[in-house]
Amino acid sequence: MFLSKLLEPVKTTAREAGAILWEMYQTGNFTEQQKSDSSPVTTADLAANAHIIAQLSALTPDIPIISEETHLVPLAQRSDWPRYWLIDPMDGTQEFVARSGDFAVSIALVEHGWPALGVIYWPKEDVIYYATRGNGAFKQQANLIKRIAVHQHQAGEQLRIAVSRRQPRQPIIDLLSVTQQVEYIPLGSCSLKSCLVAEGKADCYLRLGPTGEWDTGAVHVIVEEAGGKILDSQFAPLSYNQRETLANPDFMVIGQAAASWSDLIRAKSTTRIL
Repeated sequence: MFLSKLLEPVKTTAREAGAILWEMYQTGNFTEQQKSDSSPVTTADLAANAHIIAQLSALTPDIPIISEETHLVPLAQRSDWPRYWLIDPMDGTQEFVARSGDFAVSIALVEHGWPALGVIYWPKEDVIYYATRGNGAFKQQANLIKRIAVHQHQAGEQLRIAVSRRQPRQPIIDLLSVTQQVEYIPLGSCSLKSCLVAEGKADCYLRLGPTGEWDTGAVHVIVEEAGGKILDSQFAPLSYNQRETLANPDFMVIGQAAASWSDLIRAKSTTRIL
């Protein structure tokens, strides 16, 4: 009941933040900077971040918030939080700057160390993906809402892999142990590629390189409620709020959790924490 009461206000907040991003994207009225890790941040990220934090703080004043664009409190202060909001005000800042339109708002509620509510909003397509734990995953465009599920991949069937528009593809190819034809589906934004798997338009997404827990929190519950999994490079579950840094290891988003993915994807010798 608690999650169901939060869902619609969070969807509204994601749409409102997306509208802020979309207006700044269309007008070009933003500036870009480099963060300490050399990743880009824009005034659009910060404007959306401020709106989301204000709305969530009003909605649930007793629930703390972790955002990619705000200072992270030390682990000693947050390790015993029973629940917290985990947000990325704009997943896909590089795509925003590059004008592809493949960027999204990501809002998750993490309860007892695991994502329980997730909302992803894609302003360009006016599409929202959402899920709450135990209640299925959904895609909404305008007033059309449909339940989504991962594709039931069969042995020998063409494997469809969601890939970045901008990162080299060869490291992904090197991880595959497949003989059948592979289709690569390019798309920006980590969360949007994961949503492709959740709605059955891709079979998997392999992510190599730096990401944070805010990149996977919302989509994690969406993927799992759609029948898939998000695992690290050793096929182990991801964790949340367990480290001083919230950096993710390399990970994979896989559909049809019962499939023999270890026969299709070579596990890396080590799980790299970036």
